[in-house]
Amino acid sequence: MSSPAAPPSRPEVDQEIGAGLRRLRRERRLSLIDLSTRTNLSIGFLSQIERGKSSPTLRALASMADALGVGIGDLFPKGGEGAGSQTATIVRAGGRSELQLWRSGIRKQLLTPHSEGAKLSLYLVEMEPGASTGDELYTHGGEEAGLVLSGAMSLSVEQESWTMQEGDSFRFLSSRPHRFANAAAGETRVLWVNCL
Repeated sequence: MSSPAAPPSRPEVDQEIGAGLRRLRRERRLSLIDLSTRTNLSIGFLSQIERGKSSPTLRALASMADALGVGIGDLFPKGGEGAGSQTATIVRAGGRSELQLWRSGIRKQLLTPHSEGAKLSLYLVEMEPGASTGDELYTHGGEEAGLVLSGAMSLSVEQESWTMQEGDSFRFLSSRPHRFANAAAGETRVLWVNCL
């Protein structure tokens, strides 16, 4: 599958993600060496991500979230009603936090309120034509499920692969090696659930 065309530089997105990752790493009193050992990502790559000089892939973010003991939802910029509150209950349509993996062509909107230590997160995943998590399968903690709302998605879990159309759904343990990509000519939208 071809990669999406390189979009214009989005340094503000990369800097925001990097600053959040650095804050979480420092709160846990981990060095870049510690994080590198836990994620199998190079110290140089981790440093570039933290400084906003490189865009992380979804695979890299999942590895870092696991190593930091948080869900991917904790890597989203905080915003909206009750952000970070243990008692937050709703998220307004205009107040969703968003994570743009612009080099991969994937955008994730967090549909559940931010809550540190939350076990369940609901996302709207939007994939541009050619968007993909990459050629390599990856793993992380938890379980995931979803429903293709529009477009088509290819999903690989271990040695099996499927092309899923609008209305198709899935569920698997995130510890099983997996990857996904947009299999449509246009945008694909998936309602996605991650549970730790």
